[in-house]
Amino acid sequence: MLFKPIILGNPQYVHIGENVSIRQGARIEVILSELNNRTPELRIGDNVNIEQNVHLVCHSRITIGRNVSITGNCAIVDVTHPFTDVNDPEKIGNRILDEDSFVEIGDGCFLGFGALIMPNVRIGRYCIVGAHAVVTKDVPDYCVVAGSPAKILRQYDLVSKQWRKPL
Repeated sequence: MLFKPIILGNPQYVHIGENVSIRQGARIEVILSELNNRTPELRIGDNVNIEQNVHLVCHSRITIGRNVSITGNCAIVDVTHPFTDVNDPEKIGNRILDEDSFVEIGDGCFLGFGALIMPNVRIGRYCIVGAHAVVTKDVPDYCVVAGSPAKILRQYDLVSKQWRKPL
C-alpha cells in the first residue's frame, strides 16, 4: 500500500490481498446496520490498484477480483438510499435500504476514470468500463461498456479471437 486509505467503520470487515496499491485520497467505508445483524464484507483481491479519490461503500458485500485497476474518482457502492416515503423525517442521505446487496468485479477488469458501479451488479472477467460510465446492470465476461447507463460496446469472441460489436 502506498498510502494508508481512510477506512470508516470497523476495518475487520475489510480484507485486502497481496500486492495491493491504494493511492492517497481513497475512502473505504463499511457500514454496520443497527436494524439487524448484517455483517459487511469488502474483499479486494491480489495485485489490485486503487487510484486517487476512489470511494468504496460496503453495507453488505463488495468483491473485487485479482489484477483489477480502478482509476481515479471511481465509486463502487452496494448501498441504496430509499426515497419513496415522503413523510419520513430522516433525510434521504441517512436512510439505507436494509437488503442483501452486492457488487462483484471479476478478475482483470479496468474501471475508467470516474466510473460508478451501482448496487446489485456483477461485472465479469476482463471487462473494461469506460470513463464516467454508470454501471446499473450485470456485464458479461470480456466486454467493453460505456455510457450512462452503461451499454456493451464490444465483446471479445473467444472462438474468432476478435472484439466484436454486440448482436
